[in-house]
Amino acid sequence: MATEVQVRESLGEILVPGVKRSLAVMNLVRKVVVSDHGVDITLASTALNESARDWIAAKAKTVVGKLTDVDGVDVGFVEAKPGELNQVKNIIAIMSGKGGVGKSLVAGLVAVGLRRQGSEVGILDADITGPSIPKMFGINERPAGSDTGFMPVLSRSGIEVMSINLLLPQEDESVLWRGPLISRAVTQFWQEVLWGKLDYLVVDLPPGTADVPLTVMQTIPVSGIVIVFTPQDLTTMIVKKAIRMAKKMGKPIIGVVENMSYLYVPEIDKRIELFGKGKGREMTQAAGAPLLAQLPIDPELARLCDEGNIERYDSDVLTSLRKALTKALPLTEGKE
Repeated sequence: MATEVQVRESLGEILVPGVKRSLAVMNLVRKVVVSDHGVDITLASTALNESARDWIAAKAKTVVGKLTDVDGVDVGFVEAKPGELNQVKNIIAIMSGKGGVGKSLVAGLVAVGLRRQGSEVGILDADITGPSIPKMFGINERPAGSDTGFMPVLSRSGIEVMSINLLLPQEDESVLWRGPLISRAVTQFWQEVLWGKLDYLVVDLPPGTADVPLTVMQTIPVSGIVIVFTPQDLTTMIVKKAIRMAKKMGKPIIGVVENMSYLYVPEIDKRIELFGKGKGREMTQAAGAPLLAQLPIDPELARLCDEGNIERYDSDVLTSLRKALTKALPLTEGKE
């Protein structure tokens, strides 16, 4: 007779339409009962439309029916809110009080690096009025879902992504919303999106210390914050405001990342500090956290982001960033 473990393993082979991740990873398998009369399977219907439910039920009956001594398979669905199913181990917020310092770039690189080590990763694009994550990852399809929730869109390497740009009629459509509506959208991305089981959820915050950063810190169980800055004095002054906010909100700062730190010219084997001397030591002291990386101005990275191919980027700096981040995370259960 088939065992519950075997049944669950078989269900784990079924990919959910719209997100192309398994029933197990999306945490939709609620109950499995194996008896002499057959197998009863209970799945959550969260974010599944009628056709998706019908397909999954038929597929489950076929797959489980092939197991030894299974006389019959019954598949039923129960309602559940996404928040009841989501199991996210670590939530990393990428923050800076200043705009234009590369928060989205760092968010993308962090997600790519963590995914390459075998972790299950998602990105919540909380920059509602200036979303750029879908563009960098080359994603333009709309999220699947139903009146019970939405599915994130999967990137080429398997990173779950949710962004307001995936819901707009066209990518350059402006979002003319006031603060409360913007904050509500971010809350919905957390509460009404079926993220499933993730090792890491990376939250790309907009500039400043107002509505959205405040909403994220108050409503989402952030594990830690990564502060992004560039070498200019003006930038570091404003970024320190974000550091103060994180401390006032009681959110641990995992580390700091200096972006646009230098330009490397291989022909002369020299680093040129275009925006002045690095502020790594100053910012680590202000944040009370380690310097995770000093990212160079890299034309290759810029090109890949413009093409929607950030996942193809590879460098020693990216590897070092990933290792430093996983080492600094107090709650991490990622895989080295």
